[in-house]
Amino acid sequence: MELALKDIRRHLGKFLATIAGVAMLLAIVLVMNGIYQGNIEDGVWLIDNTATDLWVVERGRGGPFNEASRMPLDSTKSIAATPGVARTSPLALYTAQREIAGRDQQFTVIGYDIFGGESGTGAPGRIVQGRTITAPHYELVADRKLGLQLGDRVPLGTDHYNVVGITSGAVDSGGNPLVYLALPDAQKFQSEQDQRAISAAAAANLKRLDKAGYSPEQAARLLPLLSSGDNTVNAVLVTLAPGANGAAVATHIRDWLYFNVYTTDEERNLMLEGKLSKMAAVLGLFRTLLIMVSIVIIALIVYVLTIEKIRSIATLKLIGAPNSLIVRLIMTQSMLLTLASFAVAYALRDLIAPGFPRTLAFVATQTAVTFTVMLVGGVLASLMALWHALRTPAQLALGG
Repeated sequence: MELALKDIRRHLGKFLATIAGVAMLLAIVLVMNGIYQGNIEDGVWLIDNTATDLWVVERGRGGPFNEASRMPLDSTKSIAATPGVARTSPLALYTAQREIAGRDQQFTVIGYDIFGGESGTGAPGRIVQGRTITAPHYELVADRKLGLQLGDRVPLGTDHYNVVGITSGAVDSGGNPLVYLALPDAQKFQSEQDQRAISAAAAANLKRLDKAGYSPEQAARLLPLLSSGDNTVNAVLVTLAPGANGAAVATHIRDWLYFNVYTTDEERNLMLEGKLSKMAAVLGLFRTLLIMVSIVIIALIVYVLTIEKIRSIATLKLIGAPNSLIVRLIMTQSMLLTLASFAVAYALRDLIAPGFPRTLAFVATQTAVTFTVMLVGGVLASLMALWHALRTPAQLALGG
């Protein structure tokens, strides 16, 4: 240990530079761990906060989070008539990008039935200021990441909305802040088109009606029926009656109403196996590469330090020092590099986390696994230097 520390003091600059470089790489690995786990927590929180027993979506779709789903609003009534259903609540959920608080921002809109009260299905959670939506129109609850304050008026489409509540950490699995609206407002905002696009669509529909033989008066009456409306939702949330069999209710809705039905657990699995699985693969690849690069850097610096003191090692052999002493010398340097790099990386992670733009959730087991991998890597990193040192002949100390 003493020999290792003396050698480190002689090469302090190289040692510190290596620690700094490896620590930055490991800090990225630790932050990536937090990003993935944070996305899982955000996605699962959104599903759990919706507080429903069953998710009913368009047939053949994995919605509403992984895939777009569109259902007629009237389907809520037919689902509500299913035996075992206590309450249904239509839900609109989609991503939008608009100028908010002076800059273009992407966010996820959730439109829900506000008459369920503050604890109603789909209502906002994590409110830190203000209240939930109580008026049927022109109120919204937004996450603080959007930079809004209570009382702000926000233009969305052709209408302006009053900010009545601020949430903290209410985001989707992609880190986009959530904006809650009353269902009719969310439907209108989703279906609104530019005036020129509306005029062009109306002109095209009038031509179609004219070719079909309708008079101008008939075409004018039929035109509203052909125009896209806001009578669709993305999912219907089902609360089961006490004692109801969820599997039987789901089977009835699938077979008779021809919709897809998911339990909350199934919806979580869809989220984890769909949206988040590719992210896990990408982050896993980058984490592996960064750890490998870190180990290679440690291996190179330990090898260079060993080569620089090869005559000293030969001298130790000449005076009868056992090989175990040389092994401890090199292993100690490798372990000190690894441990110091991880400690600095851990400190960097804690410095980065508060200002990071995405949710970071750190799990002790993941950090422990990363630490263990680096420890094993530190041992492996010293093997090349050990091989060279143990093959060094004692005669080298005499200039042989």
